[in-house]
Amino acid sequence: MNSITIVIYKIFLYSCIGVWDVVLSFGNLVRFKRPVGKVTPEGHPGYGGYWPEYRPEKEGDSRCCCPGLNAMANHGIIARSGRGIKFTELTEKIRPTYNFAPSLCSFTLHYAAFMLNKDYNKDTFDLEELDLHNGIEHDGSLTRLDTAFQPKQGKKHVPYIEELLSSATGNDGSLLTMKDVSRMLSKRRAESKANNPQYSLSLSHKIFGSGNTSILCSIFGGRVEDLRSVLLDERLPDQWESRVRAPNGLTLLAFNKMILQVEWGTDETKWAGKTQQDGA
Repeated sequence: MNSITIVIYKIFLYSCIGVWDVVLSFGNLVRFKRPVGKVTPEGHPGYGGYWPEYRPEKEGDSRCCCPGLNAMANHGIIARSGRGIKFTELTEKIRPTYNFAPSLCSFTLHYAAFMLNKDYNKDTFDLEELDLHNGIEHDGSLTRLDTAFQPKQGKKHVPYIEELLSSATGNDGSLLTMKDVSRMLSKRRAESKANNPQYSLSLSHKIFGSGNTSILCSIFGGRVEDLRSVLLDERLPDQWESRVRAPNGLTLLAFNKMILQVEWGTDETKWAGKTQQDGA
C-alpha cells in the first residue's frame, strides 16, 4: 500500500476500534463484574490461579522491555523462546491473561505491527523487536536503564525496581498508589534527562510511559508482593489473577483515564536540582 492508502486505512481501523471500545465500555457499566477467583476464563492458562510451569529465560531466548510479555513467555502462554510470535496470537492470549479489553489488545498490537512495518494478520515477530527505541520503548523507564546505557531492554535494572517497590505508601507500604508511580516516574524522567546525553521523550512516549505505569496499579492492583514477582522474576504469582474485574476487561477509555491521572501527577521540576547534582 502507498502512504496515502496506509493513512486512510489507519484512520478507518482506529475509528472502528474506537467505536468497538465505546460499546465494550458501556457493557462494563451495565454488566456485573467478574467474581473474584474467576477473572481468568475457564480453559485459559491461569484459570483458578494455576499458571503453567515457570521457566526463566535461557540463552538464545528473546525478551523485551515489557515484564508482562516476558512473564507470558516464561510461563509458556506464548512461545517460551519469545520468538516467532504472531500478532494475532498475542492479541488473543494477552486479553484473558491480564483481562485487557479486546479493543485495547487490538489497538496495541496493530500499532506494534505498523511500527515494525509488518502485516498484523500474517507476520510474526520476536519480543526483542518491540524494543525499537522511541517506538514503544522509551527513555525514563521505571524498570530499565535508558537504551543509551543498556541496548538490550530485556534486561531489567534491579535497583530501579527495588526503589519503585520501596516507594509504596498505600496500606502501610504494601500498595503502590497512582501518586506513588507519578512521583517515581517524575524522578526517573528527571534523572534520565540529567544523566543521559541522548535523552529524548516526546509527548507520545510520555503517554506510553504513563500507560505502562498505570498498569501496575490497575491490572496488578498496586500490590507490592505481586509486583515483586512480576517485575523482578517476570513470573505470575501462584493464585494470581488480574485485579481488573470488568466483564469486558480494561478498555481504551478506562486506560486513557488512568494515563491522564498518572501523567497529570508528574512533576520533574521537584527532582531537577537533586538529579543534576547526582549526575554531575
